[in-house]
Amino acid sequence: MSKDYNFSSGNSPLIISMPHAGTTIPKDIAALMTPAALEMPDVDWHIPQLYDMARDYDATILSAEYMRYVIDLNRSPDDTSLYPGQDTTGLCPIDTFSKQPVYKPGMQPDEAEIRARIKQYWQPYHEKLRSEIKRVHAIHGIAVLWDAHSIASHVPRFFNGRLPDFNFGTADRQSCATSLEDAFAETLENSEHARKFSSVFNGRFKGGYITRHYGMPAINIHSVQLELSQCIYMEEKMPYRYDPVLAKDVKLLIGDLLQASIAWASRHKQGL
Repeated sequence: MSKDYNFSSGNSPLIISMPHAGTTIPKDIAALMTPAALEMPDVDWHIPQLYDMARDYDATILSAEYMRYVIDLNRSPDDTSLYPGQDTTGLCPIDTFSKQPVYKPGMQPDEAEIRARIKQYWQPYHEKLRSEIKRVHAIHGIAVLWDAHSIASHVPRFFNGRLPDFNFGTADRQSCATSLEDAFAETLENSEHARKFSSVFNGRFKGGYITRHYGMPAINIHSVQLELSQCIYMEEKMPYRYDPVLAKDVKLLIGDLLQASIAWASRHKQGL
């Protein structure tokens, strides 16, 4: 285990990134934060547990150690908005999803602090992700990067009403081959585990920086983001407990989708 991220190497074409799963906040940064922020309401809770079957598929897994309020690993280092004209949080968020301040008055990070956090926390994660994409691509001639996320089912700041259960983002079919998105849709249609869940492609969440930046289907690097609604596998209020009964079918469906990714990669590499 690295101090900067958690990592498990695999040799299949599948790489799973979990940039918002971290819950560590360095003490010097935590001292600057509000009680509301220290409750960490905006973590992608329990994502490593939901995806623990991925090791059975020999997937490479990279997950964040540090909480997204320290720095958001799914944002561009120049803090370019992912959704121009819409409300979003930035590279070093200053408010929570519910618009509560992250920092005590006068304690927000300045430009020098943000640059330091990019170097200390952002760069190591992305350097590892780049190197793993390169390694897997060299082995197979193809790589599928799966960016794993979750969010509360109701966040009025970002979307109206209740979020669909499974939210796939492929940058409007720009970050992966269209046939990969089609393979996911076919899995959702045919899997017995999918019947109770709603799903959407490129709805409110089209994929963040990782999906858009690393997905290069022209050279056989294909990227997809899956944003799960947290109400389908956990309690959405403190203490954010994982619910294994609720999560059972979610995990089975995720497993079906991961298998579909690997099977698709094998076919696509062979030109089938």
